[in-house]
Amino acid sequence: MSQSAATPNIKRGNYYISKDFQARFILRFCALVVLGSLATIVVLYTFCANSTTVSIVGARVKVMTTDDFLLPILCQTIVIVTLLVGAATVAVTLFMSHKIAGPLYRFKETLKELVAGNFTSQVRLRKGDELSAFSDEFNQMIAVIGEKVRALEHRLSWIKKNIDSIGEANISESKRREYADLKQKVADLEKTLRFFRT
Repeated sequence: MSQSAATPNIKRGNYYISKDFQARFILRFCALVVLGSLATIVVLYTFCANSTTVSIVGARVKVMTTDDFLLPILCQTIVIVTLLVGAATVAVTLFMSHKIAGPLYRFKETLKELVAGNFTSQVRLRKGDELSAFSDEFNQMIAVIGEKVRALEHRLSWIKKNIDSIGEANISESKRREYADLKQKVADLEKTLRFFRT
């Protein structure tokens, strides 16, 4: 089956496809980075609480608790590391979320085509995208439904031809109403099946 011409292609360079999903995905990972940094400060500060440090600042010797000595250094280090790791996290999660959001976008567009009756459409994913195994199953489902619709069309065509070959003139007066109802039902079925493109 061929991909529907009505379904737009995703540009490879467009990494921000589903803004809400990707923003939540990125923010959650960045929140983990910030929480990890804060946890590092708390743990180190707690472990250093009962020790003393001697430091030489310029020509002066200072004696202070280790936690007071380390706190400014820890804060500066954690801020720099958080910014660097945060930037890397945004880049990595944007790329990772693209591998999920892109396929979800393709599924959504293909579902729109199916709702419109287009069973020639299929989900086409790029190499390395997530959900590729699911897309194969999904495309197989579309193909099976398309085959069933074509089989129904073929059977309905056969029924219609046989009804037409009987002809109303050959039907008794008592059966003419039933014959007309049968022809109407066949016409209704034909109209319903015309909705599907396979």
